[in-house]
Amino acid sequence: MKSAMLLARAGLAAALLAFVSPASAERISNPVAEFTGIDKITGRIITFDVYINETVQFGALQVTPRVCYSQPQEEEPKTDSFVEVDEITLDRKIQRIFTGWMFAESPGLNAVEHAVYDVWLKSCKQKSDVPPPDTATN
Repeated sequence: MKSAMLLARAGLAAALLAFVSPASAERISNPVAEFTGIDKITGRIITFDVYINETVQFGALQVTPRVCYSQPQEEEPKTDSFVEVDEITLDRKIQRIFTGWMFAESPGLNAVEHAVYDVWLKSCKQKSDVPPPDTATN
């Protein structure tokens, strides 16, 4: 009787384990963040790559990703980037308009919505067709 009870418990434990999802794989740190931007005046939509800790200007906005994480391909997609966005004002001052996480799977959640330009994270990448910034120091 005791062995049958132990066997039943072992079967129940195995069944419960089948429903528990496996531990998530570590996220991948990528050297390139890919953004999409729209110029609301011209209607132009552009996709552009930015290397981590580098700044790219899109219209009056300067976009600087600090990290860009993704999941392995066998995992459910989850792509996020910590981004800083500055605006160059008409009097040539730089004003921070966004600091925070952007999520590629939910672009409307934390996209930058400016009067003229919108910017959101599209993906994180290991490579880009854009040459990497010059890392040589003089």
